[in-house]
Amino acid sequence: MWLTIRLVSDVFEGLDRARTQIFRKRLEEQDLETLRKFFPYFKSLRPQHQKEFKHRLELVLTEKRFYARGGLKEVTKEMKLLIGATIVQVVFGFKELRLRHFQNILIYPDTYLSTISNQQHAGEVNPKHGAIVLSWKSFAKGLADEKDGVNLGIHEVAHALKLENWIRSNDEINFLHPKLWSEYLELSEMEMEQIQEGKDDFFRKRGGADAHEFFAVALENFFERPEEFQNRKPLLFTVLVKLLRQNPIVLKQS
Repeated sequence: MWLTIRLVSDVFEGLDRARTQIFRKRLEEQDLETLRKFFPYFKSLRPQHQKEFKHRLELVLTEKRFYARGGLKEVTKEMKLLIGATIVQVVFGFKELRLRHFQNILIYPDTYLSTISNQQHAGEVNPKHGAIVLSWKSFAKGLADEKDGVNLGIHEVAHALKLENWIRSNDEINFLHPKLWSEYLELSEMEMEQIQEGKDDFFRKRGGADAHEFFAVALENFFERPEEFQNRKPLLFTVLVKLLRQNPIVLKQS
């Protein structure tokens, strides 16, 4: 019985992938110009990597559903491009990974009252509803300063990435290598202690809140300040390179 269910699931998964490939949204030259202008990660990639990035972004934009919330008048094409590009950036080291569980992207114009915590948020991830929620103002602010290690988009996508690794709703599971994850956890615990004791000036205080927040803060710095990260935290940086299967420094154009 289980085998039959699995086979049926595999068939539908294959059909869904084929449909996505056939009907995927195509990026135009104007869209690529937007990425070159506003998305530093894409601009810094070598031509062959930009081509791969473009293809994967088309698939993400085909699969995800974007919703305006909290008085936001519309979700513009630019919003979709830049949020979709952030997803591709974080998962770029995994050839097939697109965070399929998180199909819904909810965008507020500014901070909003979370129905989960009943507090003002700039962003959050809701695995129950498969949603990534973002304040556009905070997202744009994080993207505008590419060197401060604060990027709401990367932060929330990092949460989604971590959750996706353990959600058993599709074939995107256990992609974070267990041995490397254990190595990362050991190093991250030491880093959190440093933050909590006020002995670290690289990661911001939010990273010391808990393991979930540290992972998100670590990825913000991994992508925005990779050279400084490598110099200041070489062991942790190396583990993240292996864990995420990419090195932002190496990916850059020479």
